[in-house]
Amino acid sequence: MTNEPTHELPPIQPLYPRAPVPPLEIDLVGGGRWSIAEADPDTFTMLVFYRGFHCPICRTYLQQLVRLLAEFEERGVDVVAISSDARDRAVRTAEEWALDGLRIGHSLELETARTWGLYVSSSRGTTSIGVEEPERFSEPAIYLVRPDGTLYFGTVQTMPFARPEFRAILRALDYVIENDYPARGETR
Repeated sequence: MTNEPTHELPPIQPLYPRAPVPPLEIDLVGGGRWSIAEADPDTFTMLVFYRGFHCPICRTYLQQLVRLLAEFEERGVDVVAISSDARDRAVRTAEEWALDGLRIGHSLELETARTWGLYVSSSRGTTSIGVEEPERFSEPAIYLVRPDGTLYFGTVQTMPFARPEFRAILRALDYVIENDYPARGETR
């Protein structure tokens, strides 16, 4: 499948805390594949879905994450950043944005993005940094997934702006881990 708008996408599927997350396998920049089913964090897996190479806000956001990776690791959090960008754009992202140490997943199928509750946007041409947007791409989200594969926390966005601060997530993790705070929002 491609990310080209050849057909309608399935509706967004909401994810619920305390319920299993959908399957996810993704190719990584530098080779190999990553799978949520094989993730084995001490506390959580943090999936950071980002818009792609065309997004200057994503660049700043992921660079902030890289500076804090060691702090997430200290808390037992396994981190992966994922976009619907093709491999070549994801490689440019990793290299040109200096995202050393951050696993970058690429080629997220838009149908899979929908099963993870992500919004999808259509290209509006060239961005403010002079990079052409893909024909269609997924919008940002962050999920914390427990080692048992159930959702703990999620935030999904329709826009690139006003994302959760990683330092605030770290502070929340300290409280959550220390107090064994339960996932909330599970009622359907």
